[in-house]
Amino acid sequence: MGPPPDPVSSASELPSAADVVIVGGGIIGASTALFLAQRGVDVLLCEKGMVAGEQSNRNWGWVRRMGRDERELPLIVESLKLWDGMRQFLGEDVGFRRSGILYLCADEREVAGHEEWLSRAGDHALDTRIIRGDELAALLPGATRRYPAALYTESDGRAEPQKAAPAIARAAIRAGAKILQNCAVRGVDLAAGRVHGVWTEKGFVRAGAVVVAGGVWSSLFLRPLGLRLPQLAVRSSVLRTAPVAGGPEGAAWEPDFAYRKRLDGGYTIAPGILSRHPITPDSFRFFFDFMPLLKKSWREVRLEPDPRFFSRLRDGRFDPRGGEAPFERSRTLDPEPDGRALDRAWEAFQKAFPAARGAKIEQRWAGMIDATPDAVPVIAPVKSVPGLVVATGFSGHGFGIGPAAGKLAADLVTGEAPIVDPSPFRFERFSDGTKPRPTTSL
Repeated sequence: MGPPPDPVSSASELPSAADVVIVGGGIIGASTALFLAQRGVDVLLCEKGMVAGEQSNRNWGWVRRMGRDERELPLIVESLKLWDGMRQFLGEDVGFRRSGILYLCADEREVAGHEEWLSRAGDHALDTRIIRGDELAALLPGATRRYPAALYTESDGRAEPQKAAPAIARAAIRAGAKILQNCAVRGVDLAAGRVHGVWTEKGFVRAGAVVVAGGVWSSLFLRPLGLRLPQLAVRSSVLRTAPVAGGPEGAAWEPDFAYRKRLDGGYTIAPGILSRHPITPDSFRFFFDFMPLLKKSWREVRLEPDPRFFSRLRDGRFDPRGGEAPFERSRTLDPEPDGRALDRAWEAFQKAFPAARGAKIEQRWAGMIDATPDAVPVIAPVKSVPGLVVATGFSGHGFGIGPAAGKLAADLVTGEAPIVDPSPFRFERFSDGTKPRPTTSL
């Protein structure tokens, strides 16, 4: 099982109506609920399992601007501002610290790649720079390897996934939002072509707007509406250690491992470049959409058979108005971690930082990343279905960008001036002839 998220109280009854229903209780859905509730909107968030039960609770805990697709940069700049005030905003500590992030370089070829990103990022690069020599060594105390250079962002940070989304959800409840856990939304009901409400496993809720923030479930959820959202799942494995004395602060990445110092003094460790994509019917349905990203990420992603392949064919045929939906059969996605990949990453980390040698591994887990063909999220109203807003496909970048993504989704629902230009995140870019242009890998 993944690490248990902090608890969130659940409403006892399903209301008959709300202004807005949010589907999904990860960091995006919880943030959207908070910003809507603060504006006096009557909002109901429905989560099929527990708040932050899936990827919002299972990610690395990085809050980074560095290395992002330039289309995401304005949004992460705004999100970092929100993270800065998170303790005061929520009234509790979710572990956010601007402790810096490093992309460690093995050679000058990798340095050149990071310099190319700096040129694309332009003014949004802010304090990101290439560092070398003693300055880099000082950030890697006790390291046995001397890296020639690194891309470094001192103002990037880290937070605790098990704390962040639940704390945001609790703040949303205090602001007036209703959150109902263990309540799957089966589908959206339309009247005269626009959103009229949602069908849940507990009954019908009338609503004029729906925000779909369902992570890897979003594409399947939208299918009964005749909407095609190319989205695939990628399995990423992680472990955490007991506290380690004398190790590096902050977070860093290199091909063999990635690490983040945790608030409890331990480390979150993951393979640097290896994730796995289980082959499902959607792998074939969206094959050509994802070809550019697969070409870019072929070193980072491995394909693997999915033992539930044929049952997933059945998942695509369900009636939202009656009977059990696929979302009810899987309350919390809890994939098996890749033990061998984690063993290699842990051994490489201990070799690089002997202070960690022999530290106890407290837990291993895996999560499913919701990827889009250009590795950029969808945060947008759906033009063909008035009242429907989609916020999904964060492609492994969603935790850090989550608070601002929720604020943008709330802006789009209420019609207020958006926190950033939403056009790069439009839903229709996958159907209007725009070619996927991934600039980052998964």
